Amino acid sequence: MFFDIDKLEFKQARNLAEGVKLRVAYGEKIMMSFVDIEPNTQLAEHSHPHEQMGMFLEGEAEFTIGDETKLVKPGMTYLIPPNVKHKVVTGDKPVLALDIFSPPREEYK
Repeated sequence: MFFDIDKLEFKQARNLAEGVKLRVAYGEKIMMSFVDIEPNTQLAEHSHPHEQMGMFLEGEAEFTIGDETKLVKPGMTYLIPPNVKHKVVTGDKPVLALDIFSPPREEYK
């Protein structure tokens, strides 16, 4: 099975923030989410039972995972264990991130 990111349907990121859209590709036990975040957007602190790993492809943002906050830039990766609170605050430029979830998030399918 193959996916073309340019042909994936945009979905509004539920309960995260205005200005956040997702394009998802998923299998039975894993999901990739391409996350487009507009400038000057704050994704509220949240957690979920899924393990999440990702990488910034474009832009930069202040990313907080648990007690640690870093300025994340293209090429940097992150790991969020299940049920750990995290949030993102973008600056003046848009962000494109790739998030990988296991198991897939049913609400994003």
